[in-house]
Amino acid sequence: MKEKFLKYQAKTTPNPLGLEIYKAKGSYIWDKSGKKYLDFVAGVSVNTVGHRHPKVIKKIKKQLNHYMHVMVYGEYIQKPTVELCEYIINKLPNKLETIYLTNSGTEAIEGALKLAKKSTNRRELIAAKNSYHGSTQGALSLLGVEKQKKGYEPLLPEVKFIRFNNTNDLNLITDKTAAVVLETIQGGAGFILPKKNYLKLVEKKCKKVGALLILDEIQPGFGRTGKLFGFEHFKIIPDIIVMGKGMGGGLPIGAFCSSKKIMKLLEDKPKHGHISTFAGNPIITASALATIKILYKENLMDSIDKKEMLFREKLKHPLIKKINGKGLMLAIIFDNKSTANTLVIDAIDKGLILFWLLWEKKAVRISPPLNITEKEINKGCDIILSILNKIKTA
Repeated sequence: MKEKFLKYQAKTTPNPLGLEIYKAKGSYIWDKSGKKYLDFVAGVSVNTVGHRHPKVIKKIKKQLNHYMHVMVYGEYIQKPTVELCEYIINKLPNKLETIYLTNSGTEAIEGALKLAKKSTNRRELIAAKNSYHGSTQGALSLLGVEKQKKGYEPLLPEVKFIRFNNTNDLNLITDKTAAVVLETIQGGAGFILPKKNYLKLVEKKCKKVGALLILDEIQPGFGRTGKLFGFEHFKIIPDIIVMGKGMGGGLPIGAFCSSKKIMKLLEDKPKHGHISTFAGNPIITASALATIKILYKENLMDSIDKKEMLFREKLKHPLIKKINGKGLMLAIIFDNKSTANTLVIDAIDKGLILFWLLWEKKAVRISPPLNITEKEINKGCDIILSILNKIKTA
């Protein structure tokens, strides 16, 4: 199978980890040999309630017995899709009234950009340095690492970059700006939190010049920080939210959300302002709705702060410089990338799945399922500390 994987499936890096998966359940993954791995990555913040949660599987199977794809997005009334939109909107501030479902977070970014341009009749976009919003042409245009875009130009024109948490750069936001697009918590850069008033100042400047504030909640959203969305910690309300990753409980989905007034602009002049064949797929929305309901019915978000503190208390070691992030979106930061690489690779041998971040090469991500137990956290942290002790004495 490995030979076929390397021969027939396009790769994203020259040296993929190549773990051959047999099954997954809860906080664990098994390979084809039967070896069991504790999962501290959750498919890169995707498996919000773990692998194959029984309530999610039950809802998927129930929907399979009714219908799968029947029509392009937005034409037919499909119960799980409507109920998902209703459930999310009822958890959001009043300003955020309607939601457009997509196939991924990246597609949702594309839709949000189009919506901002149509709403403001402006072209200029502002993003942050070291940002990541996806890999399609529009999302790539907002990517804040220049070397990553080499070979794919030309990209969108009139895109400027500001430094995250630098208030001096807010002067670049003007009456020519259609939208400022920021990750609520910068992911690839090292799980960087906004400083106390930063997002509030960005919001204020956007309102002053008539620009829209788009917050990328693709990774921090759906309970990962202890609230449904990360922006709730910072007492602001964006004009557009972009969602994805953990939304679907393991199935591919995304969305962008705004006011009815703004979102209606996609309906006419021209019609079909955003078209998506498979968006709102009833199997996937059934999974997403089940996942989000579990967050509330099992009070998972109430446990996030305690689990974060357990990670921070356990992961104290001379090689650990600091731990960035919030909730169960954490990044262990080392003094060098060699330590990070060794930890990720050696952890696999010891039955623990860890992973890297995109831009911060001295970091190792910890983003487990939100329903991970304290016993499992202790188990994984003990493995991490044992590897770090070995590295320290080498």
